Amino acid sequence: MLADRDLYRKVAGRFATGIVIVTTVDPSGTDHAMTVNSFASVSLDPLLALFCAEKIARFHDTVISAGVWGVSVLGEDDEEVSRYLAKRGRPLEGQLTGFPHHRGALGVALLDSAIATLECRTVAVHEAGDHSIVVGGVETVATPRDAAPLIYHRGHYSFLAE
Repeated sequence: MLADRDLYRKVAGRFATGIVIVTTVDPSGTDHAMTVNSFASVSLDPLLALFCAEKIARFHDTVISAGVWGVSVLGEDDEEVSRYLAKRGRPLEGQLTGFPHHRGALGVALLDSAIATLECRTVAVHEAGDHSIVVGGVETVATPRDAAPLIYHRGHYSFLAE
């Protein structure tokens, strides 16, 4: 069967992924955040991670120019923040209000509810169709709490069955 956009989306949706919130901060101190399921570990030597940002998202240009970003890996009880930060057109100011967070070493917001966090400094940006692949050198890591991850599969949030 020949691939088209809708079929490809359906096929890609069969690959279960974790959900992260990627954050950055602009020069005025305004936090920018985005729900992402296209996040991956890249290398252990050096420590590298990547995420993909849609070029039309306002987050895209901000994270590219900032050069630093944080990742908060979501637990199964973090669906609300994931849904909210996935909405297009939400207000930019105060978008993390109501979601407890703290500043990491690079100055980016990290969610207090995260099951893991990391902070990266961008080392490469690769064009990839309607997205950019943003690769970062990992500078800090933490595992603030132990909980099952929030999963995305077939267009729906899901949970690991124990």
